[in-house]
Amino acid sequence: MQEKLQGLADRLLAIGEVPGVVVGLTDGREQWLGSAGAVGADSVFRISSMTKPLAAVLTLQLVESGVLGLQDPVERWLPELAGQRVLRRLDGPVGDTVPAESPVTVEDLLVMRLGFGFAFEVESCPVLEEAAELGFGPPLPSAVALAPDRWIERFGELPLMEQPGRHWRYELAYAVLGVLLARASGVELPELFRRRLFEPLGMGDSGFVVPDHARARLAPSYAEGLAVLDDPAASDWFTPPVFPHAAGGLVSTAADYLRFTAALLNGELLRPDLAAAMVTDQLTAEQRGEPAAQMFLNGEGWGYGVQV
Repeated sequence: MQEKLQGLADRLLAIGEVPGVVVGLTDGREQWLGSAGAVGADSVFRISSMTKPLAAVLTLQLVESGVLGLQDPVERWLPELAGQRVLRRLDGPVGDTVPAESPVTVEDLLVMRLGFGFAFEVESCPVLEEAAELGFGPPLPSAVALAPDRWIERFGELPLMEQPGRHWRYELAYAVLGVLLARASGVELPELFRRRLFEPLGMGDSGFVVPDHARARLAPSYAEGLAVLDDPAASDWFTPPVFPHAAGGLVSTAADYLRFTAALLNGELLRPDLAAAMVTDQLTAEQRGEPAAQMFLNGEGWGYGVQV
């Protein structure tokens, strides 16, 4: 398997698809890392949606300790989301709403059934235009200028796109989840990640900001056509974000991330039933067939923070 992965990395580099590749493999006991091009196992990357599994583990740890329950309404910690309204029509005006039929739960956030996210099935979605300042993508850290309390207040002022729990939509649920984690734990999100994951697992190159000692190892971030999106010479990730984005705001290395995945496989992070639930498909057949799921999941399922 290692030879196949290394061969794939070498081929991708040779045909000019990417300027560099790092690949990793672990079964929880042994780990292997390979690379090609100008990056290596200790290169720092902006890991985008690979942030979500770590946020999901933190959530399930709080479930395990009794701080959170999967079916708990999140308005207990996020009163800004109490009494939410729901759009009568996905592409309708922001003011045309009906009451939410049920509250958003912790599990709704984990599974991304919040009732808000990307809408690919309509040409225009006014509520998404209203929500632009909340940050989608995830954006560069500096693109979200709202601190967590103001961010969740602003989100609570908007109607949901659809009734909670009914449909799967990428990805704003995890931004809400990050605010919830900080409120429920009483610890700011970057510190919560550090205490519960980065420090115990020795993930010293990971965080919502590039550590000073790792700045020289930050790889460029590219957009389509290898246009530089974030230059390591003056990276957006050198400054702590105003809004730590649990949907995709972390930086890490392949070596650090393998430490996390190995610990998850080894049962070091969660009790067995929660670890199993994390990698069990939580979607209905109808939800797997929805436009967002078809685009992001290719018809596969979604557990807690991971595609399955």
